[in-house]
Amino acid sequence: PQGQHPRVGDYVYFENSSSNPYLIRRIEELNKTANGNVEAKVVCFYRRRDISSTLIVLADKHAREMEEEMENPEMVDLPEKQKHQLRHRELFLSRQLESLPATHIRGKCSVTLLNETESLKSYLEREDFFFYSLVYDPQQKTLLADKGEIRVGNRYQADITDLLKEGEDDGRDQSKLETKVWEAFNPLVDKQIDQFLVVARSVGTFARALDCSSSVRQPSLHMSAAAASRDITLFHAMDTLHKNVYDISKAISALVPQGGPVLCRDEMEEWSASEANLFEEALEKYGKDFTDIQQDFLPWKSLTSIIEYYYMWKTTDRYVQQKRLKAAEAESKLKQVYIPNYNKPNPNQINVNNVKPGVVNGTGVQAQNTGAGRACESCYTTQSYQWYSWGPPNMQCRLCASCWTYWKKYGGLKMPTRLDGERPGPNPVPFPKAPHGVPVRNSGSPKFAMKTRQAFYLHTTKLTRIARRLCRDILRPWHAARHPYLPINSAAIKAECEW
Repeated sequence: PQGQHPRVGDYVYFENSSSNPYLIRRIEELNKTANGNVEAKVVCFYRRRDISSTLIVLADKHAREMEEEMENPEMVDLPEKQKHQLRHRELFLSRQLESLPATHIRGKCSVTLLNETESLKSYLEREDFFFYSLVYDPQQKTLLADKGEIRVGNRYQADITDLLKEGEDDGRDQSKLETKVWEAFNPLVDKQIDQFLVVARSVGTFARALDCSSSVRQPSLHMSAAAASRDITLFHAMDTLHKNVYDISKAISALVPQGGPVLCRDEMEEWSASEANLFEEALEKYGKDFTDIQQDFLPWKSLTSIIEYYYMWKTTDRYVQQKRLKAAEAESKLKQVYIPNYNKPNPNQINVNNVKPGVVNGTGVQAQNTGAGRACESCYTTQSYQWYSWGPPNMQCRLCASCWTYWKKYGGLKMPTRLDGERPGPNPVPFPKAPHGVPVRNSGSPKFAMKTRQAFYLHTTKLTRIARRLCRDILRPWHAARHPYLPINSAAIKAECEW
């Protein structure tokens, strides 16, 4: 990128290796360190290549279930090449945060939640565009559906009936569809209703004085009166007035039944101070993901209780103070950072005009010229202004400039490669010969080594070949093959051959 200005909230490419694909991250904070450098606190996104094959199977199963639910299963009709490339656009969100140097940013990209109403081809048509639908936990090694799913479509929307004509009746009994809780045209005036609400609050304060747990939580009269003035008390008072047909004398009697005054408490009053602190800590970590808050922090609380507490907590002075404090912190932090031009040559670049003889697998054998005549591993072209070495060194694969850019951004090749076992490669691999009977081993990265089938040639000495025939009783080859860890008496075999 030339002179880019990534901001907080942007999705960006980070380069942590010259040969591996870029990391995809979302910037949460930009902080200046003590030595003047800028670090980005980022949310991690993972590619398919970053998670285990077991989880890939689960992800594919989830994708198939989504296809079956969709009215137009477009994935089935896509050509194999587009299906292959679409897998490179899929990411997995995580809650893992890390700090990376801002100078490692290599450009911006876009990441969005998979939208069922959007065409799958649209993700391929847009450059630097990715989607996700699952959340990956790197510690637990699990995949979960994202809670922020946008539920759009016929499965979630109501069927709207036709508009009734003027004077037409829909035939429904409105009294069965709703319950009246307050009569607007009641015989009381506003002053009488206000006086009754004062009486209800007074009864609530007295009820807290009689309750042992409330007297511990609200040790002063002022705190008890404040708690008794909350909406839960007023709702109970108005409900009592409605049930007693707006007869104030009967309603007051209902506030103080035979067993004593009625005590009404909401979630704000029911929760202890330690539970409130746990909730704020959970909210800081998970946001409004109330299911995870319940599972990890407050398993003894119901989901309804947690949600109700959240919306009551937002009306408190503590919430307002925290919001102001966070706003002040955000104001003092960096909003964006300038990334200068990155012009350093990549170590994987191949200088076609000046190729030095290499070493294959550390055996001292000179490698073939990795430049001229070899096609791109992805698109099979033989013409490119720049070439890059790719894959295990012994495979001698290379990519053209266009496919190298695709590899760095999307974490795969435009077409399936022979390393995936899906098609033959464009360049025949010479059969490696190893001197002194040492088998050739794959010296590439572990990720590629697992997929590469490397042939080797075992060179045996004359003494070994003679021993196989003359010392069969001592050598016992079938027994040795079945028990590879038992030692063979080589001294006896050598003595028998020399005799």
